[in-house]
Amino acid sequence: MNRTVILIKPDAVKRGVIGKIITRLENERLTLVAAKFMQLPEDIIDVWYEHHKEKDFFPELKNFMTSTPIMAMLWEGEGVVEKVRNLTGPTDSKKAEKGSIRGDFGTDIQMNAVHASEDHADARREMDLIFHPHEIFQYEK
Repeated sequence: MNRTVILIKPDAVKRGVIGKIITRLENERLTLVAAKFMQLPEDIIDVWYEHHKEKDFFPELKNFMTSTPIMAMLWEGEGVVEKVRNLTGPTDSKKAEKGSIRGDFGTDIQMNAVHASEDHADARREMDLIFHPHEIFQYEK
């Protein structure tokens, strides 16, 4: 079974739409196998956004991602990475269609409500950064 990481970002946390986002994922018949409300440590942000570290907007991104706790979740299901990427819409909320998570809850490219893993390799790397094995629920097959 495939897994992917979703972070509900500070903008969505502040607006109180955590439950609405979770409902959309559950409606896709995906299974939540781990979740925690947490303040992202700076060392995790440095690794998570390593590809942005040298860019001018990195300090602003780091401040944004530490401005409130976030909801970190691990979802499981067939084709979960692709399903979630389709459900969330493009990174820039202004380009996201209404009906997508970012189109409905985001406002721009940074305040776009959620982070969703790009691919299976990123999902694995992100899962290992956020969750310990004992925090991941294993359903009986």
